[in-house]
Amino acid sequence: MNNINFSEPNQIENGMVYTEKEIWDQPSLWQKIYDQVLLEKQSIISFLKIAISIENLHIILTGAGTSAFIGLSLTGSYNRNFKRHTTAISTTDMVTHPLDLLNPDVPVLLISFARSGDSPESVAATRIVDQVCAKVFHLIITCDASGALAKYGTNSSKYIFLLPPESNDKGLAMIGSYSGMLLAGLLISRIGEIELLANQVKVLSQYGRQLLDQSYQFRELAEMNFNRVIFLGSGPLFGTATESHLKVQELSDGQIICKKDSFLGFRHGPKAVINKDTLIFLLFSNQPYVILYEADLIESLSDGQKPLYIAGLLEYDPSIIQIDKAFVLSESGSHLDEEFLPVCFIIPAQLIGLYKSLQLGLNPDMPSVSGAISRVVKGVAIYPFNKEK
Repeated sequence: MNNINFSEPNQIENGMVYTEKEIWDQPSLWQKIYDQVLLEKQSIISFLKIAISIENLHIILTGAGTSAFIGLSLTGSYNRNFKRHTTAISTTDMVTHPLDLLNPDVPVLLISFARSGDSPESVAATRIVDQVCAKVFHLIITCDASGALAKYGTNSSKYIFLLPPESNDKGLAMIGSYSGMLLAGLLISRIGEIELLANQVKVLSQYGRQLLDQSYQFRELAEMNFNRVIFLGSGPLFGTATESHLKVQELSDGQIICKKDSFLGFRHGPKAVINKDTLIFLLFSNQPYVILYEADLIESLSDGQKPLYIAGLLEYDPSIIQIDKAFVLSESGSHLDEEFLPVCFIIPAQLIGLYKSLQLGLNPDMPSVSGAISRVVKGVAIYPFNKEK
């Protein structure tokens, strides 16, 4: 390995300009997002007040690709804090099968996440919800004020939360845009207590910097001889596992095949994918009850084909976790609410993907050699939808 200090992004490899810096900038970005949500508190509360007063309101968290995975981590927080039925539905599903997913008689708070807002499905899904549902409230969380979604015209009530400009990643892979929109969505779900969350964001940023300070260890992990990676996470961390698997697969241009699952779900068949060239990365909860199930999964890995290596990330070490490499963030127990963990727990996959991309001779800013994937999806035709048919 090169004798380089990886505690700061200080090099250009293989033509990379953006991705490494976008990974390192996240902890400071998170603090800026908190400050902005705090600044807009009254406006956000005013917008949400009427929607949340409707008892049969359906909250839908939506987006495409990485933006869709944000909702997987936030459904619990919106369910608990707004006490309204909440589901995560991708725009890609909404566009093709809206009548399977929407009830015309049920009011909807549609929370749309989008980096650019220029993916064809982003505006199409918003328009279809307006078309199908009699009462709609649009909360748009985006990184680009000039995007098609931010400019979407509607007669429904609309609020746009625009993230700081540096969240709008220039590289192909969503980095700060993902963790930033995730944090914004989480803070908005707890908008009534936003002042009390200042310390949570402070600890979150501290954890992010700790992970970045260990980047050389993630580089060593990335340069191991694996061709498969499995990410497991449960509850809000299932969304993180889902985004993690996409991140490594994207940045390696598909040369590394990835899977994701929950800890319990993995034992029901998907475990068969493990072979001697598999890296398993575990995203552990900080809830003692959940950790019992996660520890059982580790025990079950002793049966059948052994993986190449098992690593994992924990907020604190519960002592019952025995794996090849544990990255532990705190020596004195839990300091974060579980729903905040996904924001910083994405960093390992970002770093593994970055360094595997470099090892494979790719440019992480533009890893797709064939052009099969791009920063904004291209070539998707949107067809007229008639709710009467």
